[in-house]
Amino acid sequence: MPVSVHGQLCPDCWGKFNWISDPKCIKCGYPFPANLDLGNTPLCPVCAAGKCELDWIRSACVYDNASRNAVLPFKHADKIKYAKFMAHAMIAALNDINIDADLVMPVPLARQRLFHRGYNQATLLAQPIARAFNLKMDLNSVNRKYRPDMGHKNARERAQNIHGVFSVKNKNKITGKKILLVDDVMTTGATFSELRKVLLRAGATAVYGITFCRVVRAI
Repeated sequence: MPVSVHGQLCPDCWGKFNWISDPKCIKCGYPFPANLDLGNTPLCPVCAAGKCELDWIRSACVYDNASRNAVLPFKHADKIKYAKFMAHAMIAALNDINIDADLVMPVPLARQRLFHRGYNQATLLAQPIARAFNLKMDLNSVNRKYRPDMGHKNARERAQNIHGVFSVKNKNKITGKKILLVDDVMTTGATFSELRKVLLRAGATAVYGITFCRVVRAI
C-alpha cells in the first residue's frame, strides 16, 4: 500500500477507500445508498429502535479490502505512520457533529496485549483528534482485563467475550464528563457498548465514538 514518507496517502490510494458521507444515520453514522432521500434526520433501523451502542458514533470509512490493508499493518505490524492519514480522515468525519465532549479516551488495551504490541493503536489515533478539538486526553481512568482476540466471533460471542473486561479506577475523572471514545475499527459495537455501560455507571453523562472504519452489514 503506497504511503508517503510522512504517512499521507497518494491521491490514487485515497480514492480506493469507501469514505462514508451523506446520507447516513444521524446517530451511528451507518451509510445509506446515495440515491436515497431520507430527509434531514435519517435513522437506521437499529438506532430507530433505540439500540445505538453510544450516544452517537462516526466512522471515516467502510471496512473493506482497502481499509483492511491499512488497519491490519497499523495494528499488528508497527506501521504507525498510517495513524496520520487515519486520524486526518476521522477528524473530517466529525465535521457534521457538535463536539461537546470533555475528554477523549482511546479504547484501552489489556496490559498483556499492550506489552506484546508495544503501543495502543487507538491512542495514536486519539492524540491528533484531541489536539484538533482542543480536548483533554484520558489514558489512565479505565483498566482492561486480557481476553483472547475476538477474531471471527459473531455479535453474540463478541458481547460475551467483552463482558466485564473494563473497570474504572479513577471515578473522579469520569463523573459528570462527556467522553469521546476512539478506536480503529467498529465491528459489532460490542466493545463500545460494554465500555459505555462502565463509564455511565461511573458517572459519565454521555459517551460518543469515532473510528477509522466500520463493518457495514445489511440491516
